[in-house]
Amino acid sequence: MSAADGRPADTGQPEGRSSQPSGLMDILGVAAVLLDADGRIVLWSPQAEELYGYTAEEALGQYAASLLVHEQHWELMIKLFAHVMGTGESWAGAFPIRHKDGSTRLVEFRNMRLLDDRGDFYALGLATDEPTLRELERDVALSTRLVSQSPIGLAILDTDLRYVAVNPALERMHGIPAKDHLGRHYREIMTSAKFEVPESAMRQVLTTGIPMVDQSTVVGHTPADPDKHAWSISLYRLEDPQGRVLGVADLVVDVTDRYQAAMEAAEARRRLALIANGSARIGTTLEVGQTARELAEVTVPELADVVTVDVLDSALDEYRPAPRDGPAVFRALAVKAAYSTVAVQAVDPPGQTAAYDADRLATQCVRTGRPILISHVDDDDLTRIARDDHAATLLARAGMHSYMLVPLTARGHILGFLGLTRARDPLPFDEDDLALAAELGSRAAVCIDNALSHQSMRNAAEILQRSLLPDHPRHLPGLQIASRYRPAQATYEVGGDWYDVLPLDGDKTALVVGDVMGSGIDAAATMGRLRTATSAFADLDLDPAQVLQHLDKITSGLENYIATCLYAAYDPHRAECHIANAGHLPPALVRTGQHPELLDLPTGTPLGVGGVPFETTNFSLAPGDQLVLYTDGLVETRDHPIDERLDTLLHLLDRPDRSLEETCDRLLHELRRPDDPDDVALLIARAQPFTPDSEHFG
Repeated sequence: MSAADGRPADTGQPEGRSSQPSGLMDILGVAAVLLDADGRIVLWSPQAEELYGYTAEEALGQYAASLLVHEQHWELMIKLFAHVMGTGESWAGAFPIRHKDGSTRLVEFRNMRLLDDRGDFYALGLATDEPTLRELERDVALSTRLVSQSPIGLAILDTDLRYVAVNPALERMHGIPAKDHLGRHYREIMTSAKFEVPESAMRQVLTTGIPMVDQSTVVGHTPADPDKHAWSISLYRLEDPQGRVLGVADLVVDVTDRYQAAMEAAEARRRLALIANGSARIGTTLEVGQTARELAEVTVPELADVVTVDVLDSALDEYRPAPRDGPAVFRALAVKAAYSTVAVQAVDPPGQTAAYDADRLATQCVRTGRPILISHVDDDDLTRIARDDHAATLLARAGMHSYMLVPLTARGHILGFLGLTRARDPLPFDEDDLALAAELGSRAAVCIDNALSHQSMRNAAEILQRSLLPDHPRHLPGLQIASRYRPAQATYEVGGDWYDVLPLDGDKTALVVGDVMGSGIDAAATMGRLRTATSAFADLDLDPAQVLQHLDKITSGLENYIATCLYAAYDPHRAECHIANAGHLPPALVRTGQHPELLDLPTGTPLGVGGVPFETTNFSLAPGDQLVLYTDGLVETRDHPIDERLDTLLHLLDRPDRSLEETCDRLLHELRRPDDPDDVALLIARAQPFTPDSEHFG
């Protein structure tokens, strides 16, 4: 016998006769395939032709991956090939291959790297049909040599599941001598409830004769070793030559390392998936509360049973610095629980502010900027977690046993904290959980900070914009006026849309609607300058085209800004309106007894282009007629042609008996959506009967 592997020693003398298929290699029909460093087949054994179906002429020179593997497995095979060639480490395992006839066959591989005398590397793959291998393993498992020498635990049990034989490996695993196994029932030795599953599987194998291979993995410990182990169990029915059932063979493999690696890999995949999910779902809007809710929804129940998101109240007000000592004041933004629990009553509801003393963990977290992990919460911890004694009692009743706090830090500023609780989930938080929570909190903090900054800029721009928009004069000769301004909803930006109503000499009134391209404070400021200039030129009683000509010169001097504008002057004495257009959408005219129409005006070029003259168009505006001026945000969308939207506008105006206020509201309700990305200015004027002697000014 060989000292190394227990096989008969090689005498070096040939037997002088053809071998019969009685040896293991012959039974298995081991195929040998040699690949060069590029993955091309350079050697092909006869057994390979039988196993894969390809002749040597068909296989040699081909890439092994494209020839032998289905497309969905190419990436994995190439990765395994690169690992073997790069590290020199052998790889063994089952792999599905594509037979020449198109079928899929599971093949057991042994792959290794070879080095020739020129220093070139090759990959040698030894393979055999996996079902044949398993059949042979069952046969060999019955041999005395395997029973005594195998590192795999092996037991033979009779039809009553009483031990008949136990090999030394299983003896060591159980920590019970082999003689103490004999005659005893399986569950007398394996007493844990977890072994009910293998016991049931044994009875099924005895009944059906169908073996179960690596289909049951049990995790636990034995009297010999209190540490947790994982065992893979395979079961086979034993029969005599006449087919009489003798019992069942139980093969046990300690797969603790493999099990732990699989669990760690699964956990790593779960964490990566959670981070990817958080990246996709957190920060979908520039709204602070929505971002906080998205963070809570991502972390529950995947990471915690209950999650809270709170920000420092000072973070919501850039003009109020956070105190460095004493209580810290927080505003709750989001609370999320995986199930109904009194723990929710112990935290602050969204929108409410609460002061936490300096000794509370929340305060310590935001003032130190360090995360806090309490794997096992005790009574003292509860008093430092909760805002008061009543809240601590509720948390204890909810079963809180593990807790984490993660500061929400963005660009060096601490905005608040993310609080995570486990109660029903029996596992305590660990350092990996803390790192994951910190990663999610960091991503959310940047989104919250962006939202806060954007909201601050938007508020400033909107205040500026609204301050620049006019109040209607208390009295306009021969005109009734209604107007609306709506900032953009989707981007939380304000733009440069504006309207104006300017009393002129001779009982005239100027009606103006304009749109500065762009958004934000700069656009709002540019709008204010144009509105001021428009008012100044209107006082000169200029023709509308001349007013636009002057505005064009001013806009040309403003860097990177252009604007569209409609300027109309109404004369109630003549019931006439004079209007000029600078690249703006045409106004709608609603005449009494007629269908609404769009005024056919020369379009003109936008203000700021320079050098192109404008034209004034005159039309009558009798009592009861309406002129509707608007900016493009009212009718333009990405989903509908502009002609279709303008037709919808005219259809909505086909009720001239409505009040102007009702008409404004209806247009905004029907034409605007909550996520529209542009702001809107809307101005409607209705001509009224005019008698100069009855008009009063003041």
